[in-house]
Amino acid sequence: MKFLYLIIIVFFFSVVRADITNFEKGKNFFNEKKYNLAKFKFEQDIVFNPKNESSYLYLAKIYNFEKDDNQEEKNLNTVILLNPKNEEAIFNLALLKIRKSNYDETKKLIKNFKKVCKELCQKQSDLQNKLNSVITK
Repeated sequence: MKFLYLIIIVFFFSVVRADITNFEKGKNFFNEKKYNLAKFKFEQDIVFNPKNESSYLYLAKIYNFEKDDNQEEKNLNTVILLNPKNEEAIFNLALLKIRKSNYDETKKLIKNFKKVCKELCQKQSDLQNKLNSVITK
């Protein structure tokens, strides 16, 4: 019986370690601009930990680089669903909505961003300026 408990404990810690390793490897690949490898590792991380908002955020960044707006939006929405106060996701989604000419949604996101910002507050005026510049064209 003790042997069975030992096997379960070892398995549990190896799975938890796999989560950390996949995310960290993905982040390292991302920083090295090896986006396909990073994407694979973030997707693996999501299999082990579907609530890891950081993996979804990095996937959104990769899809932004690849100019895949639909996948970027899907991942940003997932981040916001998991953590409605994630400033970076709200900011990036607002930029995406500006690119997609969805100005009403952008205004809502900017309003929400103003409520939750703590670290990226200096970028608040950037969002409003970008929105104003495309509306007045």
